[in-house]
Amino acid sequence: MLNHVLANSVVRKDVCPEDVSDYVNAHIGHHRLTLLGSGKMRSSLRYASFARLGLSHISYGGKVRVHSPDLEEVYHLQVVTSGRCTWNFDEDRLSLDAGQALMMNPHEKSDLTYSQDCQKLIVKIPESILKAACVDNGRALPRDGLRFQRQVMNLDASLAFMRLVEAVYEEASEAEADMASASGAYADLLANKLLAVFPCNLSRERNGAGADGSLQLIRRYLQERIREDVTVEELADLCNVSVRSLYNVFSREIGITPKLFIKQTKLQSLHADLKQGINARNVTEVALDYGFSHLGRFSSDYRKLFGELPSETLRRTR
Repeated sequence: MLNHVLANSVVRKDVCPEDVSDYVNAHIGHHRLTLLGSGKMRSSLRYASFARLGLSHISYGGKVRVHSPDLEEVYHLQVVTSGRCTWNFDEDRLSLDAGQALMMNPHEKSDLTYSQDCQKLIVKIPESILKAACVDNGRALPRDGLRFQRQVMNLDASLAFMRLVEAVYEEASEAEADMASASGAYADLLANKLLAVFPCNLSRERNGAGADGSLQLIRRYLQERIREDVTVEELADLCNVSVRSLYNVFSREIGITPKLFIKQTKLQSLHADLKQGINARNVTEVALDYGFSHLGRFSSDYRKLFGELPSETLRRTR
């Protein structure tokens, strides 16, 4: 399953495991390899960079153990395509067989054991891509960042997701230099699908009264006044609560402050305008239209959420 992908992106084939490990350390991510099997082991690695994603297919050809100290500012989607891979965490242990997948979070250490016949797909996803997907879907980011649960997913339970992963790998194999702007859509699709398929710490939209009703009211209010300078006090009055109570609601329900929520909502709308070319003659004009008067801080906040400068979004749209 999916072992045919990246056929045109072979970087190591039928070599010793140390050769594959050296390439991974130099180009993909730091780790330490320990050989557990005996005899002649032949390893292979295919790797491609596509739509700001790092795509690889790896096989060590024998039983090995891999220690990774830190995933840095990236998430890893790891899919076992044959054999078995076991994750050894401090407090638990997870084993994935062929057809199963797991999401790894940034700054998360990993201690993996590959079976002799294990083969895996690994997708490196920059933190900024998933942050942008959260904002685009109106999902506020928790204070401690987006974190996926350590939960194994069976790919046969989500054929659409499996086909999307396969499509991303196939496009990476055939990508041409002039399709950079179109390739970004694949990263967006994958990020949105990951948020829908893998359990994480994002709050879900629910119908009802109380805090959820207040948050829905605030979202509608902000969308209607998206280019106005809306204050926290204004939102508190809207919900008939004190400013302190409003901060408590936001802290409890979505893990960020009302002020940051206002900024994220504005950036989300502005980002959509730039992607669609709506009223976007230049970035400065759009930023000022949304009330971002400090252009340096605006560009920095935009880049943290969407992984690129607003000028780059506008240039790609054009």
